[in-house]
Amino acid sequence: MTKYIINGGRPLHGEVEISGAKNAAVAIIPAALMVDGVCRIENLPQISDVSTLLSILREMGADIRLINKRTVDIDCTHIGTSRATFDMMRRIRASYYLIGALLGRFGNADVAMPGGCNFGGVRPIDQHIKGFTAMGAKIGIKNGIVSAETGGRLRGAPIYLDVVTVGATINLMLGAALAEGMTYIENAAREPHIVDLANFLNSMGADIRGAGTNMIKVRGVRRLTGGFYSIIPDQIEAGTFMAAVAGTGGHVIIKDVIPKHLESISGKLREMGVMVRNLGDSVIVQRSGPLLKTNIKTMPYPGFPTDLQPQISTVLCLADGTSTVTEGVWDNRFKYVDELAKMGSSIRVTGRTAIIEGIQNLTGAPLKAGDLRAGAALVIAGLCGRGETIVEGVNYIERGYEKMVDKLSSLGADIKSVFVPDEPMYSRRNAG
Repeated sequence: MTKYIINGGRPLHGEVEISGAKNAAVAIIPAALMVDGVCRIENLPQISDVSTLLSILREMGADIRLINKRTVDIDCTHIGTSRATFDMMRRIRASYYLIGALLGRFGNADVAMPGGCNFGGVRPIDQHIKGFTAMGAKIGIKNGIVSAETGGRLRGAPIYLDVVTVGATINLMLGAALAEGMTYIENAAREPHIVDLANFLNSMGADIRGAGTNMIKVRGVRRLTGGFYSIIPDQIEAGTFMAAVAGTGGHVIIKDVIPKHLESISGKLREMGVMVRNLGDSVIVQRSGPLLKTNIKTMPYPGFPTDLQPQISTVLCLADGTSTVTEGVWDNRFKYVDELAKMGSSIRVTGRTAIIEGIQNLTGAPLKAGDLRAGAALVIAGLCGRGETIVEGVNYIERGYEKMVDKLSSLGADIKSVFVPDEPMYSRRNAG
């Protein structure tokens, strides 16, 4: 077991570089399945979700060559199976993007139900199924396996998503890229990584228009060919470091970002008394005075991201006054609140809203991460708290953050990653 040990109370100072976007990478890697030839993907984050997806493709028969730590060549030309490795599929949520990619390429797919974080109950794939059914696929789920077949190619169709969903928007866009005819995805999600996936597919020969709006039009093509593509910076990693500086105080230049993607968190931090200044492909975040209360509601992009809700809620524990945070995307994303209570926080959750009474200080405590973004929030809590905080469950954190410990240490944080061997099972001596 690996744990993070944090001695908090140190302001952060310096510069930090943001890695490639996790949410874009885990969509673009499955998309490589549809490409006839070699595609070189640059600016990949060094995280476990990326490693798992590359391993899945390799086991399916892809030729994968690591050029350097952040660049990989993927050649799926000779893959002849539409069945993915089930054990690895269950490790990550984004494995369901293989359904769209495999349906697009082969017209059929056998994919295990996705795993990953479970912070609000089972996350359904009903909108994925609805869309693929409209495109002519027959889909069944048995023993945790999603089986889909078309008897040929998917057919373009008009699809209206009942809710704004990133996962279904991406999956249907993947399938539609090689479908027959035109697909219209209405009420589509608009997140930056959806635009990035569309740009990747278009660079390989797809015909996708409207990504970044609520109507995406995909004219299916017969073939995608190889090429080069560089993934956008990670909006959520950048926002996490911005929140960390807001909580601890200090002055940090966050480099290699797209400031427009950060407007919602920049605006809220300014309301909280934090200075945020854009510098082209960087942002400066500085706090020297008290934190001010604010109210936040998470919403689909361009609203405040649900993936930054735990981090900002943690910072608001130290704000002057009463703040409210309303979760507008997931039914229950406040499981981490019980962990923050161990540090002395004052948070009351009613339905989808957390009422946060600001306190003077958090106190270090042993904590356990239950999902990726909650884990990042607990790290921020440890950085802000007095005394020692030990965070377990860091495997969740390392699914989506590249070298978090190293990056925070470079900013002056007292944090280290420690491997603790599992304790041996207790064995009693025989009596008599």
